[in-house]
Amino acid sequence: MADEKTIPTLAPDKWALEEQTARVETGFPDNRVAGVKTRKRPLFEDYVFYAEAQRLEDRISEPNFKLGWADTLQRTFAGLLPGQTTGESSSNEQTADLTPEETEKVNAWRALRQSTWIGALWLCTTDILGPFNAPYAFRQNGYVPGTLLYVFMGAMAFYCGGLLWWLYVKLDSDRFPVKSYSDITERVAGRWMRSLVTWLVFIHMIVNVATTSLSSAQSLYQLSKGHLCFVVSIVIWIIVGCILNQIRTLKRYSWLASSAIWLNILVILLSVGFIAHSEPNYASAKAAYDIAAGPVHKQAFATYPFYERINGVMNIVYAYGGATIFPQIIAEMRRPMDFLKAFSIAQAVIFVIYVFYGLYVYSSQGQFTLAVAYQGVSRYSWQTVGNVLSLISTIIAGGLYGNIGLKIFYVNVVERYLRGPPLLTSRGRICWSVTVIVFWWVGFVIGAAIPQVQTLSGMVGAVTNMQFTYAFPTGFTFLYLVQLDAASADNSYRPTSADRADTWKSWSRWERGFFGEAPRSWFLQVFKWANFILSLTSLATAGLGIYGSGLSIHAAFDSSAASSFGCSAPV
Repeated sequence: MADEKTIPTLAPDKWALEEQTARVETGFPDNRVAGVKTRKRPLFEDYVFYAEAQRLEDRISEPNFKLGWADTLQRTFAGLLPGQTTGESSSNEQTADLTPEETEKVNAWRALRQSTWIGALWLCTTDILGPFNAPYAFRQNGYVPGTLLYVFMGAMAFYCGGLLWWLYVKLDSDRFPVKSYSDITERVAGRWMRSLVTWLVFIHMIVNVATTSLSSAQSLYQLSKGHLCFVVSIVIWIIVGCILNQIRTLKRYSWLASSAIWLNILVILLSVGFIAHSEPNYASAKAAYDIAAGPVHKQAFATYPFYERINGVMNIVYAYGGATIFPQIIAEMRRPMDFLKAFSIAQAVIFVIYVFYGLYVYSSQGQFTLAVAYQGVSRYSWQTVGNVLSLISTIIAGGLYGNIGLKIFYVNVVERYLRGPPLLTSRGRICWSVTVIVFWWVGFVIGAAIPQVQTLSGMVGAVTNMQFTYAFPTGFTFLYLVQLDAASADNSYRPTSADRADTWKSWSRWERGFFGEAPRSWFLQVFKWANFILSLTSLATAGLGIYGSGLSIHAAFDSSAASSFGCSAPV
C-alpha cells in the first residue's frame, strides 16, 4: 500500500478507486439486539452518523482550519440523528470494529484523496464547458428568452450542483465512501433506483459518444470539401474511438483532459474573429435548415414552431450538463468542503462564455447560425482551423465519455450479471476490448440514424441531463430530509446501533418524514418540500423536452439534406 500513497490522482477514475479500496459495507455488523441475524448492509442512519463524524474529523485534522462559508452552510443544515452531537468524533471513529484488512482499505482510500480545489475547478470546467451550441439556442429562442433561459437554467444548475455537494458531505465518510452518483442514489432511494440511475448514466455516456461522433464527422466532411461520404466520416471517428478506449484507466491519458478547455477557448476566440470577417455559411445553412441565402435577421422573440423552441431549451440543458461525475470529482478531493468554491467559479466562467459567445454569433449570423457554431464561416481555410482544433478536443472528450461509460457498463453488467472476468486481469483485457467495440458501434448506430447533432443534443438533454442536473439532486434531497425527519423520534443512535422507534410499515414514520416533528425547523420543512416541487417540475420539463425533441427530429429529416445512414451531410 505504500506505493499507492505516492500516486497522485489527476482525474476521476471510479474503477481504480473501487479496485484499490473495495467496500466495507458488506460486513457491517448489527448490534441492536443480541441474537438478531447480522444484516448485510448498513442503514441510512449509519451513513449519516459516520458522515457527520467525518466532517468533524476533517476540521480537526487541519492545523490552521478556518470556518469557511461552505462549512457554515453544511453546519446550518446539519444532519444529526437523535442523541448525536457535532462533537462526538475521534480519529479512529471510521475504523472502529473493522478487521485489519478493512482498516487497510479505509486507509488506502484516505491516501487517494489528494486533489485540491484548483484541480476540481479544472475538472468541473472541462466537464461542463461546451459552448458551440449556445448560438443555436439563441437562434431557436431569440435574444430575450435565450438570455433569460441561460441565466435561469444556469442558476438552477448551480443550485442543484450545490445540492449534490451537500448530499455528498452528508453521506460520505472514510468508512462508507461515496464514489459515484449511483452511491448517493442507493443511500437515499434504494438499490432499485441505483440500477435505474446506473443505466441512465450508461445511456447518457453512449449518446454523448454519438453526438461527439456527429460533430467530428461534420468536421471531417467539411475538411474533405464534401468529397467524403458522411456516414464514412462517422465510421472513421468510431474506429478512432475504438482504438482510444483500449486504454482501461483514465490515469493513462488524464493529462490530456486539461488541454481540452484551452482548445475550446482557442476555437471560441478564433471563430469570433473569423465570423466578424466572414459571411455566414449559406451552403451549410441550406443543407441544415433548407433556407436560401439572404439578409441576416435576428429576433428578440423567436417565431419558430413551439417544438423547435423546446429543442433549443433542451440544448441549453445539455450545455449545463456535467453533474454525472461531480461525486467522482469530490471523491478525490483532500477537502470535499472546497468543492463548492471550485464549482462556483467554474459555473460563473461557463455562464459568461455561453452568453457572450451565443449572443455574438447569433448577432452576426442570425437565422443562418449552425448547431456547431464555428462551422458557420464561409471561408474553407477558416473552417479548417476550427475543425482541426475541435477534432483534437473532441477526441479527448469522446475518450473520456467512452471510458466512463464503458466502466459503468462493464462493472454493472459484464461483471455483475454476465459473470465476466475482473477488468484488470488478462481475460478482462480481452473482454474489455470486445466491450469497447460493441459500445462504440452502438454509438455509431445512434449517430448515423439521427445525423442532426442539434436534435440529438436536445434529446440527450431531455432524457438524461435534465434528470442528472435538475430532477435527481432536488428529488434526492427531499428523500434525504424525509428519512432524517423520520428518524427524529428514534432512540439515541450509537455506532452500529440504529434503534428505530417504528418501521416504514407504520404510518407514524411516514408522517414524521413528510411533515416533520417539533423541534424540527420550519425552514427545513419549506426547503424539503420546495425541492420536491422542483423535482416534479424538472421531470415534467423533461417530458416536454422529449416530446419537443422528438418532433424536432422528425422535422429535421424533412428539411435537412442528411438522412439516416446516408452520404449527405447536415452541413
